[in-house]
Amino acid sequence: MIANEELLKKLRSTFNLNIYEVKVWTSLLSKGAATAGELSDMSNVPRSRSYDVLESLEKKGFIIMKLGRPIKYLAVQPSEIIKRVKKGLQDRAESQIKAIEEIQKTDVFQELTLLFSQGITHVDPSTIAGSFKGRNNIYDHVLNLLDNASKEVVIATTPEGIARKLEYMKTTLRKLNNKKIKIRIAAPLKTDKAKEAAKELSDIADVKDIDVNARFIIVDGKDLVFMVSNDKATHESMDVGIWVNTPFFAGALRTMFDSVWNK
Repeated sequence: MIANEELLKKLRSTFNLNIYEVKVWTSLLSKGAATAGELSDMSNVPRSRSYDVLESLEKKGFIIMKLGRPIKYLAVQPSEIIKRVKKGLQDRAESQIKAIEEIQKTDVFQELTLLFSQGITHVDPSTIAGSFKGRNNIYDHVLNLLDNASKEVVIATTPEGIARKLEYMKTTLRKLNNKKIKIRIAAPLKTDKAKEAAKELSDIADVKDIDVNARFIIVDGKDLVFMVSNDKATHESMDVGIWVNTPFFAGALRTMFDSVWNK
């Protein structure tokens, strides 16, 4: 076999090819030009399938059929394939984004919004809660809450956490600051990285060197996201965040935050 199994696996995943396609393609790359029969022998792909596979690769722009007898196939330069695949992905992404944007203008979207607004009025606020595993998922939800903030954001975090807030939230926090929304961040500034992050964030938020010994974010006194473990002892993929929509619990935690903040 021309390529090892690990390479074939990576190529299948990267270029969205099936196993026969990737075997024939890599065989042709190593040969430069070959007939269907030669490629079938080189790749161990059944001859009954080789023509379908070659036709598929040709449509996708991975190979070129050379005119003449016998019919041979030419390999396309990998850098050119990368360009074609990127353009294809960009075109599909733009098409999907346009379709999503267009649906917001339709009656279908209005009906979905109406259904949600009617349904949410029947939900007990104490039951609006969820859990998120993995730091990226937690931040995605937090950023969504921040986008809808209208009054205040309170953040208690760690030295490592304030550096992450700078990386993940700076743009969003700056937008909130521009809208005159109050932002307070409490973190123990024990490391140089934490101090640098605090200094940069101080332009858009009130930052204090305080150890609350907790990790949480409160938005508008009602939405609370708190992490259940110490980030120094937890891998980012195993980090767990709990979100609750409850003014009572969020308010109690904010009161505790205020008492520490005002000391």
